[in-house]
Amino acid sequence: MSLPQDLKYTKSHEWVRTDENGDTATIGITDHAQDELGDVVFVELPSVGDTFDKGETFGTVESVKAVSDLYAPIAGEVVEVNSALEDSPEKINEDPYGEGWILKLKTSGDSGDLLSAADYEKVMEEGD
Repeated sequence: MSLPQDLKYTKSHEWVRTDENGDTATIGITDHAQDELGDVVFVELPSVGDTFDKGETFGTVESVKAVSDLYAPIAGEVVEVNSALEDSPEKINEDPYGEGWILKLKTSGDSGDLLSAADYEKVMEEGD
């Protein structure tokens, strides 16, 4: 799967898609991350209204191989979670940049150190 060029990325393998106003961000994990995890069997989601600082753990993804923390790539308040993942966590494997999104945050901080697709590709080439 090719890396979407319109998204921003973190070194911890989350992606961010900011809406046209720049005040709401959809967040998920990258294709690379879901591939490394293997089959996702459970996703722990935060609650709407929860707030997170940048870098703070907001949930977990459990696969047949491991449990991995999810880190907020930006600060904000949860305005929506992908409740479809509760019954169908495999959507993260099947469509990590589409139906496999995890949550939406109303942003409240700087997102200046997010990586471009090209920079994220370099991180993947260098290894975790």
